[in-house]
Amino acid sequence: MAGGDSLTTEWERRMRDILQLGGLWRRDAKAPTYEELRPYGHRETSGFPVYKNLETRLLNAVDHPDPEIAHVMATCAAYSYSDPETLSMIMARMGLEDNECRMIQTSVDAMLISSTAFLIQSKSGKVGILCYRGTEPLNFINWLSNIDLEPERMGYQISDPCATVHAGVYRNVRATRYEVMNALRDACDRRSIRDLGSDGGSRPNGTAQADQAYGAEQPGLENLEALYITGHSLGGAMAALMGVMIRHERKYKEAFADRLKAVYTYGQPMIGDPSFADACESDEFLRRNLIRYVYDSDVVPHLPSSAAGPFRHFGREYHYRVPHLRNSVLSLLTNARCASQVRKGQWEARKHATSQMTGLLGLPISALAFIARKFQATRSLPAMYSIDDHLPQHYISALTPPGVQNEFGD
Repeated sequence: MAGGDSLTTEWERRMRDILQLGGLWRRDAKAPTYEELRPYGHRETSGFPVYKNLETRLLNAVDHPDPEIAHVMATCAAYSYSDPETLSMIMARMGLEDNECRMIQTSVDAMLISSTAFLIQSKSGKVGILCYRGTEPLNFINWLSNIDLEPERMGYQISDPCATVHAGVYRNVRATRYEVMNALRDACDRRSIRDLGSDGGSRPNGTAQADQAYGAEQPGLENLEALYITGHSLGGAMAALMGVMIRHERKYKEAFADRLKAVYTYGQPMIGDPSFADACESDEFLRRNLIRYVYDSDVVPHLPSSAAGPFRHFGREYHYRVPHLRNSVLSLLTNARCASQVRKGQWEARKHATSQMTGLLGLPISALAFIARKFQATRSLPAMYSIDDHLPQHYISALTPPGVQNEFGD
């Protein structure tokens, strides 16, 4: 009977998590072991995990962008649209064995706030990946309209007193920031980021009470040494703004700036005006180690449009170009396998960042391009702006190094 009561309690807790529609809530996961992930055959093979010694690479990387790390972060950003169990499992397959994952989420529909952050802690505790989820795909069209129609701006205290940022991005970051910082503090103090309380509730307030309930340190864990921040779409904008906050807000700079190794974003919209971008460019770390990837004609990096006033990117941009016209002809003359090979493009560093969309005409153009991609005859035609190119799987495929397995290690 006691066992049944325990199962009922667990079921009720999970249902409460699933059904909660507003407010801030947390959910934790621990990655399955390699024995669980590969119940048949060898535990490790030439392709599994995808990257051997990934934790060491993340710790020791000096120059960014690193092609393998860019692939790992793109995969992490793409799977942040799932749940902590799935994301933790995928990151284990990528090479972070026995990682732990915490999801922090809050929503306020009336304020257009839907903020979800994941913090992944490596087995040793030395590496952390903070990943922000982008806009839910089913809400994507609405978000395009929301971000493009005269977005509200908020002043941001940086080197230029006139600098402003997109208010929606700012509020989404701030809505979960205190819980994210609490989790990072735990990681810096050799604590597990998971909620280890037996009741599954929130962590108690107060250092002494927290230490008594959860333990000041967890056996085998080291202090956080290397922090990476990543995200796709709106999640990329939140990741970039969090990177700025860690670099420029004193209370966070002292604790985390030396641990922050790089920020990798994918399909990121602009988050601030030219004054804000210039201030960020004056920071050598942000200028060199905030890496933005833009896949072909992805429309989102061009937003907000010029109709909303001036916005501008900062950091280093890498752009992937697909040879559309040549592939369009060959797709009619060759089989699908050859056509897909021709479609391969390459990443190029850009001296000039992606510019703003002029007016609002680009939005219907991007929608038409999405429809065109559904038909073989028009699939590879060039487009000025494309919603289809914004999908996260394109970023994973384009950033997978030659000879490297997919994220499942197949």
